[in-house]
Amino acid sequence: MSGPLDGQVAFVAGASRGIGAAIATALASAGATVAVAARTETQSRVPGTIHEVAQQIVDEGGRAIPVACDVTDGQSVTAAVDATVAEFGGLDILVANAGVLWLGPIETTPAKRWQLCLDVNLTGTFLVTQAAIPHLRARGGGSLIAVTTTGVGMVDRGANAYWISKAAVERLYLGLASDLRDDNIAVNCLSPSRVVLTEGWRAAGGGQHIPPEMVEPPETMGRAAAMLAAQRADGITGTVARSEELVAAATG
Repeated sequence: MSGPLDGQVAFVAGASRGIGAAIATALASAGATVAVAARTETQSRVPGTIHEVAQQIVDEGGRAIPVACDVTDGQSVTAAVDATVAEFGGLDILVANAGVLWLGPIETTPAKRWQLCLDVNLTGTFLVTQAAIPHLRARGGGSLIAVTTTGVGMVDRGANAYWISKAAVERLYLGLASDLRDDNIAVNCLSPSRVVLTEGWRAAGGGQHIPPEMVEPPETMGRAAAMLAAQRADGITGTVARSEELVAAATG
């Protein structure tokens, strides 16, 4: 495969299924070498593993390796990023996608579920970003992308642990865009424009019915992520981009 990301190395956290898998595949299609990172190495009740996604990329002519990574564990994150750099010689792109979903009302949310959302969605993003920054800086620039959600702005629909954790991620990345501008590192959040019915959503979405017109294919997130991955600080940075809007603007 070849394309605008030729010669670049990407680390995609939370890439064993769903949006992460679609992004990893899209980056590879655009020419990037991809570390497919997540905890899931063997099949569980939710389909998808890092080995399956990496093998699919290779089968389609791309270059990828599976990398076991628990984003809530700093040592695991450091080891995964270091293994990627050792294998491919550097790192240019990070996609912080690992996440857990909980959409229940605050008054009935178990404290453990609240903490899990913060640990995976927020602290996990912090840890993989912290580990990646020195490597992007060493390459003279790069792109950091955090996957968030339109739910951050839906204050008229109440509150839940998932949206709150993602709101904090957006604040983290919007601030980092300023901090890393002089390092030529683009920092952006990427949100689906509509609902992506991933395996995780189907397993933890609380049985909510989503009308067909509100459903977005995961491939749209992949295309949008590939566009942001090509950015540096003199391009798109410091934004919360919506997938369909970004793709539409790029295609005219």
